[in-house]
Amino acid sequence: MRSSPYSALPARQLRAVVVLALTAGLVTAVPDAQAVPGTPAAPAVATTTPAAKPFMGWTSWTMQSSKYPGLNPKGDYSYLTEANVAKQADAMAAKLRKYGYEYVNIDAGWWMDWSWKPRFDEYGRQKADPVRFPSGMKAVADRIHSKGLKAGIYLPVGLQKEAYGDGRTPIWNAGGCTTADIVHDDLRTTNGWDSSYKIDFSRPCAQKYIDSQARMFADWGYDFLKLDGVGPGSFKSGDNYDNVADVAAWQKAIGTAGRPIHLELSWSLDYGHLADWKKYSDGWRIDTDVECYCNTLVSWENSVDDRWADAPAWTDHAGPGGWNDLDSLNVGNGEMDGLTKAERQSYATLWAIAKSPLYTGDDLTRLDSYGLALLTNREVIAINQNGAPPAEPVTASDPQQVWAAKNPDGTYTVALFNLSDAPASVTADWSTLGFQGKASVRDVWNGERLGTYRDGITQALPAHGSRLFTVTPRGTGLKWTGYEAEAGSLSGNASVADCSACSDGRKAGNLYGGGKVTVENVVVRRAGTYQVKVSYITGDARSALLSANGGGATRHEFASTGDWSTVNSVHVPVKLRAGTNTITIDSGSDGYAPDIDRIDVPK
Repeated sequence: MRSSPYSALPARQLRAVVVLALTAGLVTAVPDAQAVPGTPAAPAVATTTPAAKPFMGWTSWTMQSSKYPGLNPKGDYSYLTEANVAKQADAMAAKLRKYGYEYVNIDAGWWMDWSWKPRFDEYGRQKADPVRFPSGMKAVADRIHSKGLKAGIYLPVGLQKEAYGDGRTPIWNAGGCTTADIVHDDLRTTNGWDSSYKIDFSRPCAQKYIDSQARMFADWGYDFLKLDGVGPGSFKSGDNYDNVADVAAWQKAIGTAGRPIHLELSWSLDYGHLADWKKYSDGWRIDTDVECYCNTLVSWENSVDDRWADAPAWTDHAGPGGWNDLDSLNVGNGEMDGLTKAERQSYATLWAIAKSPLYTGDDLTRLDSYGLALLTNREVIAINQNGAPPAEPVTASDPQQVWAAKNPDGTYTVALFNLSDAPASVTADWSTLGFQGKASVRDVWNGERLGTYRDGITQALPAHGSRLFTVTPRGTGLKWTGYEAEAGSLSGNASVADCSACSDGRKAGNLYGGGKVTVENVVVRRAGTYQVKVSYITGDARSALLSANGGGATRHEFASTGDWSTVNSVHVPVKLRAGTNTITIDSGSDGYAPDIDRIDVPK
């Protein structure tokens, strides 16, 4: 492998270096034999189709980015070639297509040579590198289609700096327009790597450039576009990195390109613009790269395990029309994946229940039996593809967690996770699902009926382990008694604030530096441990100490709700005595707790 001046950077920053390298070389602007003919056909009618369910497929990026021996023999990111894409397409068609996997997605670098020097056609559009893709991108798409699959391609957002040339590069099918006519006069930069000039969509030529790219991809036969480095997000913010207009332009261009093209956005998209991502795209990456940029494909700590903390804020916003993308699912290759078997199953479980697209970056020609079983479990795939809302945490974001979703048929999808580094037991209490009594339980991964369980199910799990169940209630619904936090006794810095999203229009906030709220007169008939529902608001992950009746406190973690105007609820176990109780939520002397809307206690 060739040495890199960026090798000392943290692994999560290496992704930025890769596409930043797109700006590093000299440009060879040459005519593209696959370019759209000079005389365009009449504009097509809109052909965008909402994403009814998460897409399934394969991506080249995972193996491109890995240091695993032999994957990139001609230097960093050299895995991406026409021959390797063909091998993966053949393997997908043979092993995975019948289970719903269909997209073969070509990621960054298809227009770059081995030294990452880019090529463009005479209209400033990316042009396939003739060594990596000697047959050209249309032929590659045709071959993928011949296998009964769909073809995906990649671009960074904005006008790449090298495509600008001297500003006189003409725009295809836009008489008189040049690259100087589509960007800001000061050539301000944009995207996650500042590798492009920001397009000024107040200028009439700008949309024409995006139209020309969309038309080129449609004529080549591509069914999917990953638009990368999109902001706000991609570790960037501010006006220069606001690419909402770019995304809207792409949606418009795809609508008249003559071919349906799925539009997927990347990466770490800003939650505050979620309405824009939902309006203009089919899916959005909520997090950074899952790849570790190391000598395996991924590692648990970098950054598979981050998703349990980052996904909850987004779960309410996914559904038919657009899905939360957790990035690639790399559980099929065993040792090359860099994970234990328990971690591989937990990884696949979260992706399935969160309704993330299921696209793997594994070498499909080398799937081990366990990995193939994970990727092709029909019951798990059915959970991911049923079009119902994603699962979300029903317990606090502690090392032992329970996630659940109610299904249209009245059953529940329930996942137990042990995210700690040591074995531990995890309990799913039926009260967190809203019922009491008995329920029948089916083990989804193993396809086994486990029988009937009263009040809940407890499982001993290995480090980073999981179980996935379908739970069918046989009991009765629960009634709850609600207690407004702002009506409790506040101390320290705690104060009452208005809250339009809260149940009574107010909340208890400023719980920091010893600030606490004590809810009084909590009455239960019997002594025992109750799953108390805590409704809270926090723009970032926070923790709080919970206690009852002045007894010992237990600290619990609360995932971000995405912003300071959204309420989420989770359950925490609290021991109560028969009769009247107090429940205290305390920031601790040096901590910050979430704002509290209310608590609900099951009767």
